[in-house]
Amino acid sequence: MKRLQFWLGILISVIFLVWAMRELKLAEVWQALRTARYIWIVPGVAVYFFGVWARTWRWHYMLRPFKSVPLTRLFPVVCIGYMGNNIYPFRAGEVIRSYVLKRKEDISMSGSLATVLVERIFDGLVMLLFVFIALPFTTRVPDVYRTWVIGFSSAFGVALVIFIALAAHPPTTRRLYDWLAERLLPERFHDRVGDLFDRFMMGLASLRSGRDVLMIFATSVVVWLAETVKYWFVMHAFDFEVSFLVLMLMNGIVNLFTSLPAAPGYVGTFDAPGIEILDVVGGVNRQVATAYTLVLHAALWLPITALGAYYFYKEQLSWYDFERAGKAAMGDA
Repeated sequence: MKRLQFWLGILISVIFLVWAMRELKLAEVWQALRTARYIWIVPGVAVYFFGVWARTWRWHYMLRPFKSVPLTRLFPVVCIGYMGNNIYPFRAGEVIRSYVLKRKEDISMSGSLATVLVERIFDGLVMLLFVFIALPFTTRVPDVYRTWVIGFSSAFGVALVIFIALAAHPPTTRRLYDWLAERLLPERFHDRVGDLFDRFMMGLASLRSGRDVLMIFATSVVVWLAETVKYWFVMHAFDFEVSFLVLMLMNGIVNLFTSLPAAPGYVGTFDAPGIEILDVVGGVNRQVATAYTLVLHAALWLPITALGAYYFYKEQLSWYDFERAGKAAMGDA
């Protein structure tokens, strides 16, 4: 199954790359890259790491039912997760950061993975919020994007409702689990799986309070606004200008597309939609849009991956730990 998923991701990346290379003029792209003012990447990276710090605080907030982990100890774990997502398929970074957290802080993987799932839902909702805010002011949006927005809105909305319903009444949810376990699981697995389920439910504890939900949502907005500000800074390295709303739309669309299976580093699934938004919606020359998107992708990928790799080796982890993390997630080792 993993092999199938890997090759599916490669195929999807190739399809998106073919889409991105449509009408590509390499000489003009190279000219835009050669004359870019790369100093603008520096403040972009700085504000991006502010967003990573905000993401760390959000995870710290959601992990409180288990343990109050200082941000200085949690930040390296978040960076390791980014690195794993950027260089390994299947968003393996989400599992590896829960694995590292288990090693460092003795927080169960099933519980921390539940908080990661909640993070992903709120990230998706904020991306959709960005798209909905920008759409009324951008009239040249292709119908395919509107269709994708409707589909993603439905998926994230249903997921959030289900998770809130599960978290709202733990005793009722536990009784439902017991009823299903008695009918679907062999008896020897009841206690073990039940323990994993209880830890997973603890990870959803932040959804039981309206205040906590609002806090997580507000922090998610800060995280993604910081990333959009990086888009804005990198834009100044090139000879074009679009409104911040167009960049919000671009950020929302490309991050929704990167939820698709793809080659490591979101090759293609980030680039093609980004180029298309700038070209069709922003009216940017396609060759300049291509150069900008490539530089932006590299600026998003390289600094956090390098820092994550530093922390990865500082924790004396090895590539075999990715496999161990997957097995541990199944057994909550």
